[in-house]
Parts: sequence; C-alpha cells; structure tokens
Amino acid sequence: MKTKLISQLILLIFISHTSFGQVTEPEKTLRSVSADTIIGWKTGGVFSVNLAQTSLTNWSSGGQNSVAVNGLFSAFARYTNKKSLWDNSLDLGYGLLKQGSASDLMKTDDKVDFLSKYGRQAFNKFYYAILFNFKTQMSPGYKYPDTENKISDFFSPASVTLAIGLDYKPNSYFSAFVAPLTLKSTFVTDKKLSDIGAFGVTPGETMLNEFGGYARFIYSRNDFKNELLKNVSFTTKIDLFSNYIKNPQNIVVNWETLLAFKINKFLSASIMTQIMYDDKIQIPDDKNGNGILETGESVRSKVQFKEILGVGFSYNF
Repeated sequence: MKTKLISQLILLIFISHTSFGQVTEPEKTLRSVSADTIIGWKTGGVFSVNLAQTSLTNWSSGGQNSVAVNGLFSAFARYTNKKSLWDNSLDLGYGLLKQGSASDLMKTDDKVDFLSKYGRQAFNKFYYAILFNFKTQMSPGYKYPDTENKISDFFSPASVTLAIGLDYKPNSYFSAFVAPLTLKSTFVTDKKLSDIGAFGVTPGETMLNEFGGYARFIYSRNDFKNELLKNVSFTTKIDLFSNYIKNPQNIVVNWETLLAFKINKFLSASIMTQIMYDDKIQIPDDKNGNGILETGESVRSKVQFKEILGVGFSYNF
C-alpha cells in the first residue's frame, strides 16, 4: 500500500513538472521576441546642460576668468515589427565660451545630425536596409581669435548621405551597416567659402557629389547588469566612406563616443570625443595660433579631434 502510494506520488510530480516545464513553439517564439525586441514604437532621449566656470583674483600662477556652457539634445524613435526595423535619431549640440575680458563669445560645439534607417529582414539577423543621414551646423564658425573671416556656417558645410546595403543587427544595441551603393552630397552655400573651394567643392560651386561605399558601426547601451555600471550609458559610432571615383584609398572617417554617468535623477557627468579625417578639408598650419596664415605656413588635410567634458543638469525622457 505504502509502495503504491509512493509510486503514485512520484508519477504526479513527474506529470506536474512536465506540464509546467513544457514550452510550446508559439510560446518559445513569443518569449524570444519579447526578450529581444518591443513590437511597435519605442521613443526616448536626453537633454543636458553642462556649465564650467573659472574665477581668478590676484592669482600668482596666471590665467583668465572663463565661463563655458554646453547643451546637448538627443532623441530617438524606433519602430519594430516581425520583419522590419526603422531607426530614427536626432542629435543637437551647441557650446559657448567666454574667456577673460573679451566681449565676444567663442563657439566650442555646434552640431545637427539627423539619421533615418529602414531595414527589412533578409535572413537571420541580417536586414536589407536604406539609410538617410543629414548633417550641418547652426551658426558661423571662426578660427579664433580671428572673428572677421568665417570658416564655416549654416549649410556650409552640410552633407546628405543616401546608402543602400545590408545591416547586421544581432540585438538592440549593436548594428553593423555596410552599403556598397552610396551617394554623398556636400553643400557649401556661403559664397565666400564656396569661392575658395572650402570642404572640397569646386571653387564657385555650391555642391559636391560623390559616389562610393559606406559603412557604419554603432554600439549603444544603457542597460548594463553590472552593479558598477548600472548608472552608465555608453555610445560609440564610426562612419567610413570611400569615393569610388577619386582617391578611394583616402577613407573619410568620423568616430564619435559618448560616456555618461548618472549621479542622480537630474545630475550627470559626461565625456564626449570625436575624431574626424577628410582629405578634402584643408586646415592651416597656423603655428603661432593667431588665426592668420603667414609666410611659410601652408594648408593641408589633418586629423581633427574634439573632446568635451562636463557636469551638469540632465533629463531623460
């Protein structure tokens, strides 16, 4: 009797375990989709303002008083369904610096960057994709201390990139997009800049069209499970372009990285770096830093680097 009761109990436990542990194929698919993607629209972004100030009085080591402010707005809208992915992002940045007794404000950052990429699943984690990217700036730029001669302005330059290729997207935070068919147009609408052939346009022309290959790699994550990284967001993206028609070996590089630390609900610290190289952009040597090209100094293509470090107000939405 006791043996029969034990046998029935073991059988009951086995049946219960099998029933609750079994996952049907539709359930398995649903769990996989839920863990990796959110069907429909997902939106969000961040707005931050960072302030830095230096005040010196009778300071024996020398230096100048200064006030600097940098603003950043970044937003995204992503649509996902079973076969399609549509990513949209807008990044705006602007910074100003007042140094010493100078009355003029100096610009330290200026960026407008809109991107839209639509992909249709090809196989596994690969998507046939088309990408549109528009970049420009908001206000005139100068080689300080020279504030008479602009070296850039709104729509001078501006660039439009239209690319068709294959996008590898194994998860929500990494993408590798390679496009063998790419049209890149650079606009310089300011007459003075156009007349000197700034940013690679033919002198007197306002637009330069290039046909080539393009690649974009991006890693963006703010959901680290590690306790030390739970308030950290990290984004790095690199854009590469090669002109098939002229000097294809001279690859245009734009690499941006943003590392942000959340202090509390409204305070954060961040560091942003950007590395650029474009052989069509000629930069003066200007060895004495006076903003004027003097005898013996020349212009040539150079690696450009920008770094912004700040602590201030931040709001995520």
